[in-house]
Amino acid sequence: MAGNSFGQIFRLTTWGESHGPAVGCTVDGCPSGLPLEPETIQRELDRRRVGQSKVSSQRQEPDQVQILSGVFEGRTTGSPITMLVFNTDAKSGHYENIKDLYRPGHADYSWDAKYGFRDWRGGGRSSARETIGRVAGGAIARLLLAREGISIIAYTLQMGDLCAEVFDEDEIERNIMRCPDARVAALMVERVDQARRSLDSLGGIVEVRARGVPPGLGEPVFDKLQAEIGKAMFSIPAIKGVEIGEGFGVAGLRGSEHNDPFVRREDGRIGTVSNRHGGILGGISTGEEIVVRLAAKPPASIAQAQQTVDREGNAATIEVRGRHDPTVLPRLVPVAEAMLALVLADHLLRQRTARV
Repeated sequence: MAGNSFGQIFRLTTWGESHGPAVGCTVDGCPSGLPLEPETIQRELDRRRVGQSKVSSQRQEPDQVQILSGVFEGRTTGSPITMLVFNTDAKSGHYENIKDLYRPGHADYSWDAKYGFRDWRGGGRSSARETIGRVAGGAIARLLLAREGISIIAYTLQMGDLCAEVFDEDEIERNIMRCPDARVAALMVERVDQARRSLDSLGGIVEVRARGVPPGLGEPVFDKLQAEIGKAMFSIPAIKGVEIGEGFGVAGLRGSEHNDPFVRREDGRIGTVSNRHGGILGGISTGEEIVVRLAAKPPASIAQAQQTVDREGNAATIEVRGRHDPTVLPRLVPVAEAMLALVLADHLLRQRTARV
């Protein structure tokens, strides 16, 4: 199986299956001497883990990280950093009676079409549990970025017709929806409760922003910064749309409306009056905030009876039981932050090779 690694210089490889013994990752290309403690990784994994609130799956996993290599006396050594998280609460029996049925909205059929064989326990490698490795690797990338004054923040922006109208950054981690608008967050929680009681699920939009990104990151042709970000975000399970800056809104604008005028700021740096370009022009960062929005589909695992077929093509009815997220949005927030951090860390290191 190809495609388990991401990045060129700062390179992440993830491994493991949802109901296997463990999941984890290896980070290669991290410079030596970076202070790194397990608590830094654990803090981000705790934000991603299941069972943390009533709007997430009730699977109980501590997601306790173990750093197996690449760190000595609290600092990175420059060698590959391998991290492991054991699966402790997988209940494969929940899938026994549907192992030969294709779950609507899942990768069951497409996986069989490609490989002719699949791990039916919770989706195996196609499960979102694989994102543990992304978040662990992203935590290291964030440390590297922080040394350059770069920070990343994500939040739940929208669920259906409910959209944050107030941006209170301190509010994001105070509510279980990770929404910056307390009033709208409460309405989102009610909406999720209604969906759960109806044996249904909900999608929405997460926005992620990178601040302090210097101008000049990215490559101008196939590795444009927005192309790398797009690949990173589209690789996250459940993501069906990615926008940068104005995104699809540019289709309704004129050039005179969309262009961001350049100015010299008081500190002498060049910037733009507005940021409709989302911090990237010509595939290269401009120094403005990088603004990305991700559209996440409703989780496909719902307990309603649905029409499907078995592996032989025979018509069947399926009800997906077990413990599943009624919405991915709150747990998507740390994953989106991690993926943006991985892209920026890789391009930060690549930029150091661009000039004499």
